[in-house]
Amino acid sequence: MSQLKSPLPAVAAVDQRLPLLQMILVSLQHVLLMYGGAVAVPLIIGEAVGLPREQIAFLINADLLVAGIATLVQSLGIGPAGIRMPVMMGASFAAVGSMVAMAGTPGIGLTGIFGATIAAGFFGMLIAPFMSRIVNFFPALVTGTVITSIGLSLFPVALNWAGGGNAASQFGGLQYLAVAGLVLLSILLINRFMSGFWVNVSVLIGMLLGYIISGCLGMVDLGGLEQSPWFQVVTPLHFGMPEFQLAPILSMCLVVVIIFVESTGMFIALGKITDVEITPKLLRRGLLCDSGASFIAGFFNTFTHSSFAQNIGLVQMTGVRSRFVTASAGLILLILSLLPKAAYLVASIPPAVLGGAGLAMFGMVAATGIKILQEADIADRRNQLLVAVSIGMGLAPVVRPEIFAQLPQWMDSITHSGIAMATLSAVSLNILFNVLGGTQRVSGKHHATAH
Repeated sequence: MSQLKSPLPAVAAVDQRLPLLQMILVSLQHVLLMYGGAVAVPLIIGEAVGLPREQIAFLINADLLVAGIATLVQSLGIGPAGIRMPVMMGASFAAVGSMVAMAGTPGIGLTGIFGATIAAGFFGMLIAPFMSRIVNFFPALVTGTVITSIGLSLFPVALNWAGGGNAASQFGGLQYLAVAGLVLLSILLINRFMSGFWVNVSVLIGMLLGYIISGCLGMVDLGGLEQSPWFQVVTPLHFGMPEFQLAPILSMCLVVVIIFVESTGMFIALGKITDVEITPKLLRRGLLCDSGASFIAGFFNTFTHSSFAQNIGLVQMTGVRSRFVTASAGLILLILSLLPKAAYLVASIPPAVLGGAGLAMFGMVAATGIKILQEADIADRRNQLLVAVSIGMGLAPVVRPEIFAQLPQWMDSITHSGIAMATLSAVSLNILFNVLGGTQRVSGKHHATAH
């Protein structure tokens, strides 16, 4: 009698490989979703420094290059860096306030910003092993609260896009709302009546339809496309040697700590979605990639990098949890960094198109957080208070950014980030109510607050 063969071990969701066409299309969705955020930071800093348009375009291409490299490392893992999960990387908004202030300070400028970015990245690599231990302070109660706050804090971004964006001549105009609504309706109908491949690329289909309609309505601006070169290589130290000054370096080091707090929350959120337990070792790999990307970024004419929260919503929305999808997206970013015309076309996507997709995906992030909160003892009044206060703190800088305007400037990188505020609040209150109260033991395992 022939012996029965043991079945092959199941492939984890993050290690699955999709068919080539599906891989490319789902990867393109990730690129389209994060592209606006990726180009916004170099655009803002370039304008603040007073660079001409062609030099700002160079800054954008430099950011795409580093984002592509960092995304590949984060997704695939190289040496001790990379969390090996579906993570998209790009320039972090946490540093924008500090960098705009540096840009307006005589004697600092771009070279001072790049020097501070390099030094802060090196500082981040030194502290990553210690910061990775804070994962032990993220039981289900804290994790669920943070993930819910991430989703809620992203809603204003989606609504701003849906209304036409900051540059809209008539914010909330019927044409913008109609396009956003059409994109959202397309995504919903595909998820209702179709399955498999079509659901996986539902966001791309909705955005493509929205782009076509926007073009017909005259909402797509391709001005300047002809002047963009076909091919351009990003060269290091394009603006000169970095300058290392103490005050900018200290400011950017604080930014890196805040990025670590944000990234920790996002990695844990992604771990819940992909069924991967985020251990201190795994978190250390992710934080090393964050800080390593920032270190390299300063040499390649760009800024501090971190994982992008909006792409977590896309992972949840499509159900495609493979890290090879984001690795492919990283390759697309590298190609775009060499082809300014192609990058220009992607940048021409109207905000209203992104808004329709964002409403669905960011809501999925919040829904994931609510689901995780069900694992905690949410009937406990103290835990209810923790959730209420932390979500409120997370929404404060989103609803009224000026509420913290009178606080010291060094706190801007904390108070301007809803994710950082919610995370710090949830962790602190959990320590106060549960750890010091003796109802929860801090260990290497994630667990809900004890009943």
